[in-house]
Amino acid sequence: MTLPPFHLPTRATILEIREENPRTRTFVLDTCLEATPGQFVMAWLPRFDEKPFSLVSPEPVTLMVAAVGPFTRLLHEKTVGESLWIRGPFGQGFQVPADQRRVALVGGGYGVAPLLWLARRLRGQAQEVTVLLGARTAQELLYTDAFQALAQETGPTRFRLQVTTEDGSAGQPGLVTSALEPLLARGDVEGIYACGPHGMLEALARLARQHRVPAQLSWEAYMRCALGLCGSCEHDGALLCLDGPVLRMGSEG
Repeated sequence: MTLPPFHLPTRATILEIREENPRTRTFVLDTCLEATPGQFVMAWLPRFDEKPFSLVSPEPVTLMVAAVGPFTRLLHEKTVGESLWIRGPFGQGFQVPADQRRVALVGGGYGVAPLLWLARRLRGQAQEVTVLLGARTAQELLYTDAFQALAQETGPTRFRLQVTTEDGSAGQPGLVTSALEPLLARGDVEGIYACGPHGMLEALARLARQHRVPAQLSWEAYMRCALGLCGSCEHDGALLCLDGPVLRMGSEG
């Protein structure tokens, strides 16, 4: 497999499509990228549109696609062997300092996409990784089996998985942020790494400032160019396609 030029759309073939739930599928492509967890690619359907997707894996390129609009619904009509064009990777990903031994990965809804790769990267680096996954219902939880498999592995890194659902249909009832609070209060977390809805990330930012814990938060935004030219992804003075999508907060906020 060859590495495509990041700024030009490159044709890839769909090798595998996995149905995660009635609305979400994972697409595995026949190409690889040099990237870091948290970076994204632009997926293009010629004569239709182009949209950003977090990388679930770079080798081979793997994308999680939820059918939430015209582009993603059309992508869901693709079958194995058909083509998809991608360009990237773009943006700033997660960077975990070597001195952080106990970290929390927090994913809300579709935000779990880049966290599975990050969790695998932390194998052998962190001492303890607590994965907190939240969704509205049990059916909307994603990649729980893959995270559970990590939790069952033996090795120098201990993985723990905790699930929350807003309707109480799986795991702990309530919001995923409420599951993180007691860990922060006990001093069990030295770094927060998260991706999910803006409301969840804003709540995590408040918790990080309150408990003086550094956080890296991956923010979603509408992106058109991914090159910092159009300004459509501006967030609090940052261009998420260049400065993000992962934005860093120090322990002082």
